[in-house]
Amino acid sequence: MPIRIDQFDEGPPEILDLQEGTNAYRVIQFLAENDQQAFTQTEIHEATSIKRGSVGAVLSRLEDRGLVRHRGRYWAIGEDDHLASYAAQTQASSASTNDDYYDEE
Repeated sequence: MPIRIDQFDEGPPEILDLQEGTNAYRVIQFLAENDQQAFTQTEIHEATSIKRGSVGAVLSRLEDRGLVRHRGRYWAIGEDDHLASYAAQTQASSASTNDDYYDEE
């Protein structure tokens, strides 16, 4: 679905697409379901079927936002407060986009 150019120009650049089915969503979902463990990029690739070359880029973007943690070769789900903050930001952005799309105020 296209958006208006003013939404594109004014939108926050840090928004990461965590919609169901995206690679970022699949990584977050996998790590959240296994929150008592940490995994290598290869293990995440094998568990999620995300292309091996894409896993590192996805993890880096998620780490920049505090949604995952990284130590050595291992990756784990981020701290709860970061996840809650990001979820709230994403929901607010989504609600705003929907309001704009449907011309609601």
